[in-house]
Amino acid sequence: MANSTPLHVVTGKGGTGKTTVAAALALALAGEGRNVLLCEVEGRQGISQLFDVPPLPYEERRIATSDSGGHVYALAVDAEAALLEYLQMYYRLGRAGRALDRFGVIDFATTIAPGVRDVLLTGKIYEAARRRKGDKSSPFVYDAIVLDAPPTGRITRFLGVNDDVAGLAKMGPIKTQSESIMTMMRGPQTAVHLVTVLEEMPVQETLDGIAELTSEQIPVGHVVVNLVRPNLLSESTVAALQSKKLTAAAVGPVLDQVGLPATAAEMLVADGFGHIARQDLQDEQLQIIAGCGQPKVELPLLSENIDIGALQELATLLAPLVGDIK
Repeated sequence: MANSTPLHVVTGKGGTGKTTVAAALALALAGEGRNVLLCEVEGRQGISQLFDVPPLPYEERRIATSDSGGHVYALAVDAEAALLEYLQMYYRLGRAGRALDRFGVIDFATTIAPGVRDVLLTGKIYEAARRRKGDKSSPFVYDAIVLDAPPTGRITRFLGVNDDVAGLAKMGPIKTQSESIMTMMRGPQTAVHLVTVLEEMPVQETLDGIAELTSEQIPVGHVVVNLVRPNLLSESTVAALQSKKLTAAAVGPVLDQVGLPATAAEMLVADGFGHIARQDLQDEQLQIIAGCGQPKVELPLLSENIDIGALQELATLLAPLVGDIK
C-alpha cells in the first residue's frame, strides 16, 4: 500500500508557463474523476488569477469541477502559517506560537533562513499527500496533488532540503518527518515535470535540472515543451524566400493589386525570414530535448489569453503526464 497519494511536481524556468501547465495538469487529473489538490508555494497567487477566483488563503478551497465528477482544490502554502501549524501539531504550542507570531519571531524564522522556509513548505505538501479520510487503511483525501514548484534553478535544493535537516537532527519528530519527506520525494508516487520553451537558455536549464534531480534520485517525469509556435510557411514559400525568388520587389505589385500598400512588402519579407529563423531554432532545440531521454509533451502557443477554456484545451494534451504515476 502506498504511503502517499501521487505527487506531480511542476517546475520550469521563469517565463516558461509552469503555473499554467500545473493548472492544466490539475484539470486533466480532475477530468478522470479524481479529487486533486493544486498547491503553490511562492506567494504569487498565480492559481487564483488563472481560475479567476479571489486570492487563495492558507486553506484548501474548491476552484473547479469537471463533468466527470472530479474536483480541483487549491492551496497557497504560507511558510509562517505552516510553522504555526507545525508548532501546534508536534509541540502543542498553539497559544504560545501565536504569541511568538505577535513578537515577529515567526516572520524572522521563515525569512532569515531560506532552508527553514523550504522545510515548512515541503512539510505541508507532505502532510496533504499522506492525509487519509479515516484510519490508515482508508483512502487518501486527495487522489493526486499537483505542486506549482519553485523554478528549475532551485528545484533540486527545494525538494531535497529535508536531507540536510535529517542529517543535522539527531532524533525526534523533526528528523523522523524529514526522513519521511525524502522517502516520499524519491518514491514512485512522485514525478517532477520540467516545463521549457524552445530557446537555448530554458532548454539548457531543463537539461541541468534533469541531471541534478537524477543525481539526487528524485524521479523525473515529462519534459513539457510549452508555447510551441506553428509553422506558418509552406516548404515552397520557404524555398522561394531562401533562394531570393520571393523578394519585396515581387511581393509589392501583388499587395498593390489587392489594395494594400506596396511599401509593406519589405516588412512582410523580413517577417518571413524571421519566422524561418524561429522555426530553425525550435527544430534545433527539439532535437536537443529528444536526446535527454525523457518523454515529452508539446503544448501550442495559444493566440488568446489563458482562461479556463484555454486551460481545458491544454489539459487534453497533458494526458500522458496523468499516467506517469500509477
